[in-house]
Amino acid sequence: METESTAAIRHRGGRGARERILQAAAKLFYEEGIHATGIARLVEVAEVSTRTFYQHFPTKNALVEEYLRDYEAGMTRRIEQSLSREGVSPQDRLLSLFTMLTEATSGPSGRLTNRGCPLHNATVEAAGHMPEVQELVHHHKNGITQQLIAVAARAGAANPDQLGRQLNVLLEGATALQTSLDNPCPRHDALEAARVLIEHALPETRPAN
Repeated sequence: METESTAAIRHRGGRGARERILQAAAKLFYEEGIHATGIARLVEVAEVSTRTFYQHFPTKNALVEEYLRDYEAGMTRRIEQSLSREGVSPQDRLLSLFTMLTEATSGPSGRLTNRGCPLHNATVEAAGHMPEVQELVHHHKNGITQQLIAVAARAGAANPDQLGRQLNVLLEGATALQTSLDNPCPRHDALEAARVLIEHALPETRPAN
């Protein structure tokens, strides 16, 4: 006999099931970890049957990859918009990613979190076992460095390659440390450190005596 809960899952298993699975993955993979989240937990939160899950995603790794592709695409759009804003100084444009980091106080569920970057977390968990994930993360992180280098060059930095790399080290370091400490302070420390770094790389931005 079909119970009320299984009937509800059956009812919700059709239209919108794929999106609910992806939403569940975004929440659970980020907050609880990829390896710690099993299929049973995913279908429970997504309110779909196991059969429906496998109709949309043949393996858990396939879901992991799509979840990360979706996240990476959205983050890339945000970064491009932030770095290409018009009407702001070169210094503020270079600082924009740090400002964005300090304002990022919630994860996929909207709860306060210091879990850090989903892409970084995923590559640590992949640990050589998911090459597609590592390739995606490497492409994204290298892309950020290249974008920062391009902005630094347009801003007139004497060594834009070095400045771009250093700024991304600050970004990644702050994100990783806030996760380790479960504390948002490294985000704000990175913003202030970036200000100093940019002021030295762009002499024209230094305040007049």
